[in-house]
Amino acid sequence: MARNVTYSVSPRINPRDKEAAPKFYGHVQASGDIDIREMSERIQQTCTVHKSDVFAVLVALEDVITEALKSGEIVRLGDLGTLQIGISSKGAVTEEDFSDALIHKARINFRPGSALMGALTNLTFAKVKPRYTKEDKENSEEETGGEDLTA
Repeated sequence: MARNVTYSVSPRINPRDKEAAPKFYGHVQASGDIDIREMSERIQQTCTVHKSDVFAVLVALEDVITEALKSGEIVRLGDLGTLQIGISSKGAVTEEDFSDALIHKARINFRPGSALMGALTNLTFAKVKPRYTKEDKENSEEETGGEDLTA
């Protein structure tokens, strides 16, 4: 079965030069999504474990990862990659002046491993129409008197 990463093309204005003609850029159009139940179903088809057992393990994995990150641990998922908490903070003049009050944002950093990086090799791409265009928004606003119905 041929698999393609689908993409569409849209114009983007240069924010540094708003008078310049827009350039066209490609961006991925997702072909769908997969949730934990679907993952359980697919995993069941490739091994001898039942769907309910796989689901239980995936839910437990979610809990273990969450607790490990909250504890400041690096979560190593083998060839899939690693997860780790990262922070953003304001600077202090000296180390002694720094306190946790200067930390303003936490995030989860993901570093893909060899299995995920390998998924990026030999990709094929297929162009599709954009799902949402500027004209769609303008037409929607005309029909609704400017009311934004996309939220």
